[in-house]
Amino acid sequence: MDIQIIAYSPEHIEASLAIWNDVVRNGIAFPQEEELTAETGHAFFSAQTFTGLAQDRETREIVGLYILHPNNVGRCGHICNASYAVSAKCRGHHIGEMLVRHSLTKGKECGFRILQFNAVVRTNENALALYKKLGFVQLGVIPGGFRKKDGSFEDIIPHYYLL
Repeated sequence: MDIQIIAYSPEHIEASLAIWNDVVRNGIAFPQEEELTAETGHAFFSAQTFTGLAQDRETREIVGLYILHPNNVGRCGHICNASYAVSAKCRGHHIGEMLVRHSLTKGKECGFRILQFNAVVRTNENALALYKKLGFVQLGVIPGGFRKKDGSFEDIIPHYYLL
């Protein structure tokens, strides 16, 4: 797979929704509970500082995405936040790593100084391993900070990376 990261555009809404909503539907990683529609999804992806799509250069298929946006406002507006999703059929091909690396560069280009993750779920072992590999700093553990789809609670581990 030869992957390039491109900016979101409305022509990619269906593929973007399929990937995003799959993660929401699983209820084990994203805080959102409601799936996006074409209308709400386009508004959501367009409202971000940047929405990046992982696209297979050969097939033009969208196989992953990320959103980048401020984590806070005002005096903390220099801190950004991001969320990543990879198509279930394409996991294990380092697409998530490409998305994270791209977001680090894009975050700095957009004037952010820090990338902060508020809620990395403890059971998301692949994400935790990737963030460790890339040099993110863990801030501690928030016990039971994430309510999973099944109603059980899981710890979350905030992280940051100096851009």
